[in-house]
Amino acid sequence: MSNHIFDAFPALQVAIEELPLQPALDLLLERFPGAITFSTSFSFEDQIITHMIADRDIALFTLDTGRLFQQTYNTWNATREWIGKNIQAYFPDAELLQQFVSTQGPDAFYQSVENRKKCCYIRKVIPLQNALAGKAVWITGLRAEHSPERQDLSVLEWDNNNRIIKYNPLLHWDNQQVRAYIRQHRIPYNVLHDQGYVSIGCAPCTRAIKEHEDFRAGRWWWENNSKKECGLHTR
Repeated sequence: MSNHIFDAFPALQVAIEELPLQPALDLLLERFPGAITFSTSFSFEDQIITHMIADRDIALFTLDTGRLFQQTYNTWNATREWIGKNIQAYFPDAELLQQFVSTQGPDAFYQSVENRKKCCYIRKVIPLQNALAGKAVWITGLRAEHSPERQDLSVLEWDNNNRIIKYNPLLHWDNQQVRAYIRQHRIPYNVLHDQGYVSIGCAPCTRAIKEHEDFRAGRWWWENNSKKECGLHTR
């Protein structure tokens, strides 16, 4: 199936780049019915996309790492009630996680970049691979403002790691647009956003950012900025 998807990608990329989200979804759904999925972490961006696709034939899933904030779980519950749909949860492999925590300790991610990336791989990357299996299009909430590494992304990309088309509909939105949409449509959101948390991941690895710090400063703050990716969006 992946070869078929790859062959369709170049023409779709040209078409999708010029389309607003709803016509773009129409085109993708026509081309890949039942094979489009959306990953949500219940961020501002993901809540906006959820609002836009709620009545579409698009599967929603989230990665439950086992170490999320309670506020994130609260937003998950509020979102289920809001849209009236289930959100498929994907979890780390219990045996892999048990071995890692038993041998490296529960907070091994603080000890080295290698350990942190291994933790992310077990808790996020492998579950993501399971979630994307058999799908043709993966919708994400990535924005160019998120980090310097994401400023050269395209609205529609080919993800060679997962052999899937990645659609980033909010890529060129700025923070003001995002917050205005949330307010206008009264969308439930993670209250940590009101406490200085911008990019919200696992609780031990996320803090509020300080004034003048960049978007990713609150994630893995003990590491060098050049290493701040969990592996979900590695290119």
